[in-house]
Amino acid sequence: MSPHTYCIAPMLDCTDRHDRFFLRLLSSQVRLYTEMVTTGALIHGDRLRFLGFDSSEHPLALQLGGSDRHAMATCAKLAEEAGFDEVNINVGCPSDRVQSGQFGACLMAEPQRVADCVEQMTASVSIPITVKHRIGIDDLDSYEHLSDFVATIASAGCKTFIVHARKAWLKGLSPKQNREVPPLQYARVRQLTADFPELAFVVNGGIENQRDVQQHLRDFDGVMVGREAYHNPYSLADVDQTVFGSSAAIATREAVVDAYLPYIQQHMKRGVPLAHMARHMIGLYKGEPGAKQWRRAMSEHTREPGVGIEVIEKALLDVREKTIQVERAKTDYNSNCGLQL
Repeated sequence: MSPHTYCIAPMLDCTDRHDRFFLRLLSSQVRLYTEMVTTGALIHGDRLRFLGFDSSEHPLALQLGGSDRHAMATCAKLAEEAGFDEVNINVGCPSDRVQSGQFGACLMAEPQRVADCVEQMTASVSIPITVKHRIGIDDLDSYEHLSDFVATIASAGCKTFIVHARKAWLKGLSPKQNREVPPLQYARVRQLTADFPELAFVVNGGIENQRDVQQHLRDFDGVMVGREAYHNPYSLADVDQTVFGSSAAIATREAVVDAYLPYIQQHMKRGVPLAHMARHMIGLYKGEPGAKQWRRAMSEHTREPGVGIEVIEKALLDVREKTIQVERAKTDYNSNCGLQL
């Protein structure tokens, strides 16, 4: 089975170390990715902030944004020394800020520059260097360009490509619109798997449920799930069983929260705000009784001055009571229907 069978996408303001710890409580097997870190921030900024993680987060990849091969190699070495299992190069983000830094999706127009980074990084570390990219940008959206892009970078030593199956418009669309407006073209990625059988391809974009996952795993070496995993984290609860064949019991939502609370307490003592960690649980009860109250508690009540984990414990009790009420109402309804018959 590929080490990239099931990946959680790097998402800015989402996949910080606290979210990754939380997601690991739901699945011990999925491959986790950091938020994108720029080479400048890593070289000149707070390295502990960007490179710190809990040992439970493995397998874990650092996503880098940059285009200077020397800086990228330096950062790859820092990542390896910190214990990361992979370094991923961002060639997919279309934001104006990223473009102004000469990295992200705009690099699809400069495959040799990406290849130079891959070559120097690969020579500097023993962990895998992977690339996450789009199927094209602006008018550079032919399959020929995509194929040449992959071939150029593969020749530099990259063996795994994570492909967002949409093109990106560098002008006129916001990053959010670039995740939704350009049509998905999975067939383009399937063609890459046929043309480059020696390489591994992980598909990203529009994967919303486990049915999608199972379908894509028939065609690709892996899937990368983004917003669905963040906004509906319990969708990961059975991945170890359904995808990886684990015989372990599926954790309940309440058990996951209980396991997260000691971590929250530990990091609150280090000065991390409660709300900063609780926000990752906002969608945990999506579609369940009490979901609205839970969302409010995680997004609002955890921001109140002086509160601690008792806010979360109370929210758990409220959800449990709401569930009991709903089940009781169902039982009463079914009983009444039976009497009417």
